[in-house]
Amino acid sequence: MSKKVIYLKSSEEAQIIKDNGIILGKAHAEVVKAIEPGVKTKDLDKIAEEFIKDNGGKPSFKNYNGFPATLCISVNEVVVHGIPSNRELKEGDIVSVDCGVFKNGYHADSAYTYMVGEVDPLTQKLLKDTKLSLFEGIHQVRPGNRIGDVSFAVQNFVEKIGYGVVRELVGHGVGRNLHEAPEVPNFGKRGNGPKLQAGMVIAIEPMITLGKRFVVQENDNWTIRTEDRSPAAHFEHTVLVTKSGFELLTTFEYIEEVLENKKLVII
Repeated sequence: MSKKVIYLKSSEEAQIIKDNGIILGKAHAEVVKAIEPGVKTKDLDKIAEEFIKDNGGKPSFKNYNGFPATLCISVNEVVVHGIPSNRELKEGDIVSVDCGVFKNGYHADSAYTYMVGEVDPLTQKLLKDTKLSLFEGIHQVRPGNRIGDVSFAVQNFVEKIGYGVVRELVGHGVGRNLHEAPEVPNFGKRGNGPKLQAGMVIAIEPMITLGKRFVVQENDNWTIRTEDRSPAAHFEHTVLVTKSGFELLTTFEYIEEVLENKKLVII
């Protein structure tokens, strides 16, 4: 069957994804609690894996196309797909954590970029604006709109400020498979692309750079970093198209409770 088939989800299927999104949000929160200078990224990965398994799920990313870990942990100039390791986080770092949960036959997928202690103001603003761009895209989700409306909203918001929009990596449909049709770029033209229909589930995930938009892949065949080594931020929600608009199937609620307690909330 063609990979371009877009599968519409029933309300029951969407609820399973949303339930998984709660586990995922809580797994993120457990990771956030441990983020501090000196922690090894592989230790964060272990926390997430154990939490997901303890809640009856499986990590979506582990062994996906050979990826060796539960989390993609991407520090500073790494945009996405960073592999957890013995690297220790340090004061002033930013760390993007991307995670997925598979349970009862469906995936949920979300990402958030965190600050490690005091971060310079320009980079703080990058995080804030990247998160805002995610919601600019989400607010274009309604039946009759097109993927290009979502894409344009993200691109228009961040490029006006002067950031780079990564083009080599895009959002995607989510369901029984971690990556399904349609692709959801963070750049595009209004009115272009597949039409949004009630029952579609998509992951919208801006990947935005403080410098130029160009990226390179490291020799591990996974890690994607900015070519100019400028910082990059990444935020992602799994979103359902409803009859009247959208519903978030993932949540930042648990993450931001922890961040507020640590006085590291960015908005």
